Amino acid sequence: MKGPSHVNRPLNSTKQRTCHCIFNYYSHDRIEQVQRLFSKRLRGLRTYTYENRLKLLNLPSLELRRLRNDLAWCYRNAFGLTVLKLDDFFEWNLATQTRGHTFKLYRRNCVRSRAVFFAECVINVWNQLPESTDFRSLSLFMLSVCCMDLSRYLHI
Repeated sequence: MKGPSHVNRPLNSTKQRTCHCIFNYYSHDRIEQVQRLFSKRLRGLRTYTYENRLKLLNLPSLELRRLRNDLAWCYRNAFGLTVLKLDDFFEWNLATQTRGHTFKLYRRNCVRSRAVFFAECVINVWNQLPESTDFRSLSLFMLSVCCMDLSRYLHI
């Protein structure tokens, strides 16, 4: 079944070229701009702000989706659901007195170039998850993460 013609129009090559760097953390603004421009092209949504367009379309921002996926990957890595070793990215914080949940990860001292690396970007968010976060399984963890307000970690 074919959708409305205004939704099926191809994006011009300039917008398509910005998608080549999807895994680069430096380019998150450019990737988000693609969704901004695309959602603005939908009939009837041109006059709304980007945040209001997302609410009307019932979509999270790309940055929020990326943060949720990073937390899911962090969970998989921390609890041995990947073939990667936890020690390659994190160390458990063995302190017994912690605020929030008990699965805190330790941040290693690192050089500036590593500050944008995945482990360094997600560790602050992971360690600040509330105590009510459910760590019993990945699906329960993702359910609790989806119910959280993560807007303070977003750059939008």
